Amino acid sequence: MAHFAKIGFNNKVINVITVDNSKLLGADDLENEGNGQAHLERITGWDKSLWIQTSFNTKEGKYYNADGTLADDQSKAFRKNYAKIGDTWDETRQAFYGPKPYDSWTLNETTCQWEAPVTQPSIEYTEDGVTKYYTLSWNEANSRWEGATVTESTASVYWNTSTSSWTSI
Repeated sequence: MAHFAKIGFNNKVINVITVDNSKLLGADDLENEGNGQAHLERITGWDKSLWIQTSFNTKEGKYYNADGTLADDQSKAFRKNYAKIGDTWDETRQAFYGPKPYDSWTLNETTCQWEAPVTQPSIEYTEDGVTKYYTLSWNEANSRWEGATVTESTASVYWNTSTSSWTSI
């Protein structure tokens, strides 16, 4: 099945639907996005230019096999990310990407994913010889990652970039 994103105001994705691959076939028996767009215009009444094909198996500019492993053939990577409702279609980048989570984050041009100004640290920590995990959250006011244990309702540590370690709040 092929997937198409319906584009609304401000280039926002307002729907994603599937189309049988046979609807994309041209006279040469090759799939063509334009054929899928024309089919969608016929059945929905929405102008074909508002339907943009997206790849279910593409994430961060890489193509993955159905089992989730990275594919050997990266020529199938298409439009950086699979479109989701609320995402933005960027015609210049030929990419879909999600909403900006925080003002300080920037768009990675290679993956079209938003990145924090501080690299996300590992969620693992060791306590009494046992590996445990923090639930991470971004603190925009302090421009830092914070962690909470599964038993805590608020963060108790922050990632200290100077020492590359977790520090109590």
